Amino acid sequence: MKTNEQVNTACQQCQFDNSVDQGKRQTIKWVSMGGLTMLPFMNAQAQSDGTPIYLVDADAENDFKPLRPDDLAIGKPLLVFPFDSKSGKPKNESRMNKLVVIRLPEDQMTSETRARSASGVLAYSGICTHQSCEVKTWISKENALACFCHASKFALLDSAKVVGGPAPRPLPAISLVMSGEFLSVVASSPANQGSQS
Repeated sequence: MKTNEQVNTACQQCQFDNSVDQGKRQTIKWVSMGGLTMLPFMNAQAQSDGTPIYLVDADAENDFKPLRPDDLAIGKPLLVFPFDSKSGKPKNESRMNKLVVIRLPEDQMTSETRARSASGVLAYSGICTHQSCEVKTWISKENALACFCHASKFALLDSAKVVGGPAPRPLPAISLVMSGEFLSVVASSPANQGSQS
């Protein structure tokens, strides 16, 4: 027979699991309905104050270093979060802020894609447009980024168009620029405010 403490612990875990499931269900619904029109970090303050929005490794725990193009090996994607240089913290309060960056040969990019890149580095939402899994696997033979939850594939050299699987739309593109030696998000870019090609 379970003690009251064991029952309370089990109920707390159940409530936590339900809240996680509910959050994921809401995210899936939001993405599937085309709700990824503006990433949460792209708020009015970020767009108007002129402070660069750097990128940092999503797995960094406390030593946040803004990324340079040379920090990325060609053809190796990295999940990142935008970085608030004022607070010294990543904007990781929402998983929808997670981006995938990859360095690829500029001469292989479409002109539209190249215009959004900085020193050969491309950035897209790291959340699949099908059921909001993370996309982070580069298939070099196909020049495609894959989501292995349901096998959607995206042609990053051509505006992340869907080239396989059930994803209904391309990954939202994020325009980058160099801020000194570091990569940063172009806050004023229409692509970063919800307009997609």
